[in-house]
Amino acid sequence: MSGQDFKDFIVVITGASTGLGRAIAVETADRGARAVIINYARSHEEAEETARQVTAKGALAVLVQGDVAIDADCRRIAGAAAPFGRIDALFNNAGTTKFAPNHGDLDAVNAEDFQNLYAVNVVGAFQMVRAARTLLEAAPSAGAVVNTSSIAGVTGIGSSVPYAASKGALTTMTLSLARALAPKIRVNAICPGFIDTPWFGKGLPEERVAKMREGSAASTPLKAASTAEDIAGAAVFLASPASRHVTGETLLVDAGSHLGMATLSMR
Repeated sequence: MSGQDFKDFIVVITGASTGLGRAIAVETADRGARAVIINYARSHEEAEETARQVTAKGALAVLVQGDVAIDADCRRIAGAAAPFGRIDALFNNAGTTKFAPNHGDLDAVNAEDFQNLYAVNVVGAFQMVRAARTLLEAAPSAGAVVNTSSIAGVTGIGSSVPYAASKGALTTMTLSLARALAPKIRVNAICPGFIDTPWFGKGLPEERVAKMREGSAASTPLKAASTAEDIAGAAVFLASPASRHVTGETLLVDAGSHLGMATLSMR
């Protein structure tokens, strides 16, 4: 059993039906959260499984369907916490992509792809913070926002150019909001690398995902293909009392892949 540093917390997680969102939901429940609001866009059965796991950890699970690209949905998602009077932690985890891994093929993506990705990955996170602001400010300690960005936004790699660009924008927005919303709200971001979740399988054939998994394990300094649970701990840390003096921070959680594999030696 983990510590109870989230005891009585009210937690909101977007994109929590599977993968990292589910892992964060279960982790916060395990650490004492009173209620976990589980947002999902389409996968109701998978969201129900997240709710089952959260309930098994002793927290109240509240399911809310909604697309974060739609402002009214964001207000409804945040509003699910209104009966509790506050939000202690908001995890902006919902994300989408267009798979076009050859960044040199400029015809593989178009303006609509950029708009669709930004609508969820950037505007959606902004709208969630705006919708949750009053409840975050009502938290006994500074309310915490944790944005799921990506190593793609730091290094310009990833599933497509629009995806990398949107995550770079999310990281920059994290700085803007951390500055603007202090001292009542802390805003931080995590930047995962490859995560071995069903998310990749939705856009790529299994053999391609298997090669990515093997390549990640072989090329990262820690020799690991990260699981959702590997990443969730870092996200939860940024929302926990242990990080109460951390805001405007971007934490790379990628098994060291941003370091590259070039050997550095002293001669």
